[in-house]
Amino acid sequence: MEILETQNIETETEGRLRRKLVDEVSKVVVGRAAEVNLLLVCLLARGHVLLEGVPGISKTLLAKSFSKCLDLKFKRVQFTPDMLPLDIIGGYIFNLKNREFEFKEGPIFTNILLADEINRAAPKVQSALLEAMQEIQVTVEGNTSKLPFPFMVIATQNPLDFEGVYPLPESELDRFMMKINFGYPTSKTESDILERNLSELDLEQISPVITSAELNDLFEKTKEVRVSKDILHYVVELGENSRSDSRIGLGASPRALVQLVHVARANAVLDERNYVIPEDIKLLASHVLSHRIRVDRAAVLKGLAGTSESVVKELLGLVNPPR
Repeated sequence: MEILETQNIETETEGRLRRKLVDEVSKVVVGRAAEVNLLLVCLLARGHVLLEGVPGISKTLLAKSFSKCLDLKFKRVQFTPDMLPLDIIGGYIFNLKNREFEFKEGPIFTNILLADEINRAAPKVQSALLEAMQEIQVTVEGNTSKLPFPFMVIATQNPLDFEGVYPLPESELDRFMMKINFGYPTSKTESDILERNLSELDLEQISPVITSAELNDLFEKTKEVRVSKDILHYVVELGENSRSDSRIGLGASPRALVQLVHVARANAVLDERNYVIPEDIKLLASHVLSHRIRVDRAAVLKGLAGTSESVVKELLGLVNPPR
């Protein structure tokens, strides 16, 4: 294995900022420290995240609280069946004063966009996000405009067996670097939630804890994190197994593996390391790969496979991590 410097990153700023972020969000959202950490990892990896769960378990509240902790611009769009792409990316409006068409920016021109209940909008509206999420730009009538940096989409969606939802196409699912499944809280956490909601929740009590300068510094440190060749081979073998497994109809794409390496580097920074270890891959693989692979329905009916998350965990167990 390639020899790495085993020293930690000198400053403790990264760990301190993560703790401050979790503590600040916890003023409003109870019991979601792991989800907050994953959001921060995805942000540092310059990706987008999909939050899935039943209504009423704090998906939207968490996204809003997380955004308020950052010194960045934030906008929210409520996706509905009657939306048009114009409602997201903007369009040309005729100005009566100077009798010219002027481009009016849509809510996508921000740092963090909350796409609330994204799968309630029609596919043509969902596809309006594809260029923005991949190339950080939008094109309207042949004119291309760059989006602010950083740019992150936090999308929430309800499970597909709910009424009035449209499944996201594979091309859009692949644009999301990570998917976080929201389950019901524990009994203790739910008791805390009930107690917290005896008085009205006030998002104004949350203040920014990470400045733009600190965030830019974290972006630079993430790019400097080293990844050994053995770690890269480990990730490639995991991807190849996902494509050769008979239970999987659609395996992980090269883009998925690239993004898995990126989130591993971001997690290393937050753990105050300048190198990636196999545990970074194991921790994040399910969140990066599960929404990109498609488990064969026949295998599920025969009891040979469970959810995509469980299949990814099985694949991790079949690959020997580097020492």
